[in-house]
Amino acid sequence: MPATPPDEAVGPLMRGIAVLCAISDAGGRVPLSELVRTTGLARSTVDRVAATLARMGYLRLDGHEARPAPRLMELGNAYLAAVGLPGPLGPLAERLADELDESVSLAVPDRDGIRFVHQSTLRRAMSLTFRIGDLLPAERTAPGALFAAAWTDEEWAAWRRGAGPGTAPGEDFGERAAHAAEDGWALDDQLIEPGLIALAVPVHDPQGRTVCALSIVSHTSRHSADSLRRALLPRVREAVTAMEHELRQAPTAAGPTVAVGAAESTAGQGLAHWTAASKQELGAEFVESLARGLTVITAFGEGRAELGLTAIAEATGLARATARRALITLEHLGYVTSDDRAFRLTPRVLALGCPPLSRTTLPDIAVPHMAELVRHVHDSASLAVLAGDDIRYTARVATERIMSVNITIGTRFPAYAASMGRVLLAGLPEDERTALIARSEPRALTPRTVTDPARLAALVDRVGDEGYALVDEELEEGLRSLAVPVHDHTGRTVAALNVAMHTTRRTPDECLTEVLPQLRVTAAHIEADLHVVGRFTRIAEV
Repeated sequence: MPATPPDEAVGPLMRGIAVLCAISDAGGRVPLSELVRTTGLARSTVDRVAATLARMGYLRLDGHEARPAPRLMELGNAYLAAVGLPGPLGPLAERLADELDESVSLAVPDRDGIRFVHQSTLRRAMSLTFRIGDLLPAERTAPGALFAAAWTDEEWAAWRRGAGPGTAPGEDFGERAAHAAEDGWALDDQLIEPGLIALAVPVHDPQGRTVCALSIVSHTSRHSADSLRRALLPRVREAVTAMEHELRQAPTAAGPTVAVGAAESTAGQGLAHWTAASKQELGAEFVESLARGLTVITAFGEGRAELGLTAIAEATGLARATARRALITLEHLGYVTSDDRAFRLTPRVLALGCPPLSRTTLPDIAVPHMAELVRHVHDSASLAVLAGDDIRYTARVATERIMSVNITIGTRFPAYAASMGRVLLAGLPEDERTALIARSEPRALTPRTVTDPARLAALVDRVGDEGYALVDEELEEGLRSLAVPVHDHTGRTVAALNVAMHTTRRTPDECLTEVLPQLRVTAAHIEADLHVVGRFTRIAEV
């Protein structure tokens, strides 16, 4: 039975987290009626919680269905930034996956289970479905044996109470943990799923503590468990050495933070004022104590792994008593732990939306914002990426007209003649851009197509300076399109967004005055979501 909540626990926060967990466990889109069934909450309570989470930008409501919105990832990002592992170690894991041609993950202990904090998954016909935030039982994984090697007697007793008889297949889990402690590595030979094998090696912090496990996951069609170990263990150990070096270079935490700077305090006050304003606007539909409680999680982050109550109150703009009750609630639910008046997030925070959102694609992020754009400008909008010398359409929201631009996802056009192509070219380094234009051998698609490489280079330079491209009947007669770039969190142009129309709809000047501002606002919204989701995960273009 779950423990009785403390008297000071915040009930609305508990109910809101129950709804978030139910949505995450369901993998995404869930009818509100199903949330009533899985949480046991009243329909009116679910409606109020969903309305509050939607107001916070954490959910999207579509009729009577709810699905996680990209901004929800900021809760998991707070833990990932605070723990300081995916940032420095993720790029090394990505390179190892490419080198070994196998999937690579980083996992941390979460009570008697393991939870993934990074995934570098290779795309194959048989590919892994593990996601950031997924929780697996320790006894069925290679990292679990490594973590259990350091368990205390109390932790082993807790595991036995929870595991029950017959849950550790094959050899005894205690023996596997003992071997892992002696060998410095562990194997999963089809324990989690038939055909799936894994090799894991611990990663230690500068104090010698195991902070995560690097795991190589393969399939029995490629290796046996023993051949996986023989073939890859030396290289995996080299990668672990490099990771431990990275951790030694990372800034060392100086203990719990007891205060924050003026900028953070001002931001926190803004959050507090926002919740009060939302309550005034939405009335009973907005659950202020839920919004404030979740805000406490976002007080943590890079350089803020441990925080005292005063620091949390200042960072969120909440009264100390309010922050304290939220922390009591979060600690009761297992999302926060405390030691000597210092609070830390636990890996369980990743359960709040990270699993479904960590597999979000660029079109998933863009389409809701593109639909809003189309409602404003009443013309079709598209998203495209570079594919060799062409652009490839990856998302599209069409307007309903008797005569409209008819393009499907996957369509390719020469980059030099398309507005989105010129935006994408402008985002390339100059040498790559020049080589692509020369390689594509521009040809006239209409009488107005610019084909001279020097003129094209000048046009693309201008696009880079102005931040947009307007192409008028160069790709097809009668077609006018306007495009802007979409940037990732590093500032790199990863896609282009456009609005296309027949030339009779608007003059070029009207495109710039009526459409360009809306395009830029939409691109900014897409980028904001992209920056949150892509902070610690690789976002697929399609």
